[in-house]
Amino acid sequence: MELKGTRVYVENLGCAKNQVDAEVMLHALVKAGCVAVETADGADVVLVNTCGFIEPARKESIDTFFALREQYPAAKVVLTGCLSQRYGKELDKELVEADGIFGNRDLRQIVPFVRRLLQSSRPVEFPTYPLITEEDDTRGTLFNYPGSAYLKISEGCDHRCRYCAIPLIRGSLRSRPAEAILAEAARLVSSGVKELNLIAQDLAAYGTDLGDHSSRFLHLLESLAALEGDFRIRMLYIHPDAFPQDLPRIVAANPKIIPYFDIPFQHASPQVLKHMGRVGDKDSYLRLLASIRKELPEATFRSTIMLGFTGEDESTFAELKEFLTKAQLDWVGTFIYSREEDTPAYKDRTAAEHRKVAKQAARWQKELEAVQDPIAKARLARFVGKELDVLIEELVEGEDLAIGRTIHQAPEVDGLTVVMGRDLVPGQIMRCGITRVNGIDLEAIPVASVKVREGLSR
Repeated sequence: MELKGTRVYVENLGCAKNQVDAEVMLHALVKAGCVAVETADGADVVLVNTCGFIEPARKESIDTFFALREQYPAAKVVLTGCLSQRYGKELDKELVEADGIFGNRDLRQIVPFVRRLLQSSRPVEFPTYPLITEEDDTRGTLFNYPGSAYLKISEGCDHRCRYCAIPLIRGSLRSRPAEAILAEAARLVSSGVKELNLIAQDLAAYGTDLGDHSSRFLHLLESLAALEGDFRIRMLYIHPDAFPQDLPRIVAANPKIIPYFDIPFQHASPQVLKHMGRVGDKDSYLRLLASIRKELPEATFRSTIMLGFTGEDESTFAELKEFLTKAQLDWVGTFIYSREEDTPAYKDRTAAEHRKVAKQAARWQKELEAVQDPIAKARLARFVGKELDVLIEELVEGEDLAIGRTIHQAPEVDGLTVVMGRDLVPGQIMRCGITRVNGIDLEAIPVASVKVREGLSR
């Protein structure tokens, strides 16, 4: 069936890796003749690219589907992505309102899937991964704000943390060919992207599924930094148990690599971490942070902390608070453990036991946030009075204001920088003076004596 003129809208949910998948699928459909539309109003096909990682994300995915289904009854509304991949058979039987269901592996198959969808059938398909050399990760429209893009270097994960459903959803580690990554990076930079945000389940694991099973991440990172162009590279998510010892030295030697480290510690007690399937503790993590700061004193750190997991009690929580106090991290996201079926940790406790523990974890979450909030504000305060480059992302309608980010703020997850001034252009870099901290955000004004730059500086 001819797809020419078919209007397609993508409602993307979940993580940055899911976003890249959505961009790839949309590009494939546009290449086949479809027209990408910015809203579901008037769309012929609505793809709800779902997240299936934890219970709240699954609920959001289903709620979003039903909202779109009700609002646009004439459209073909289908589920794609992680929830579809993980629970496809169940959704096929129970979610009869869906016009189709598509997984998250061989994204090339979205084109024949939509063809079948428009032929009045109800396709339910979960294609397996193709050969890694046959994947087509070409993208056109990016869902980021102007000036930045996510660059996926691998898929899946081999770490097998006991709580994590990622191997169930995404499978084992699949490292993309370096030449494909470098070619995509070059295309993005040539299109005006000034910030490449590297993503994977664990960046440092890149290449461990190939050849001698050793990490090839540092070599890839240096190769990316050697590309021509005025751009910067941000690293997102490096597993603390496999942190490359030479990484800080490489970052310090290369101004294109942002000294931003996203290290998901998850906890600080060896008792809890052992139950998680991890090997660290607060002392080894503090040594890691100290070693990075020795090489890069102005480094920015982000982490996530899980509360309510097996083995957590008053004493382990006290260890966690002590760790955060000593670690002095810039950004910390806390969340309550979601008991995921088919993961090794699922049988650690019953549903009733989990509900009880989750209530205590919610109280500890507030206590932990009270510890971290003043640390985050103090870390932000070090920028007041300094000049930093700000990537302008969005203008505030009706105001002489724009929203942007410094290199110390990753997209989506960290605070923002509010820039007060006129003639600000999304996608450009403006040298700004930081005037104050406002909650988790910075406020700034352009430095009149410095022209708009085409790259980010530290």
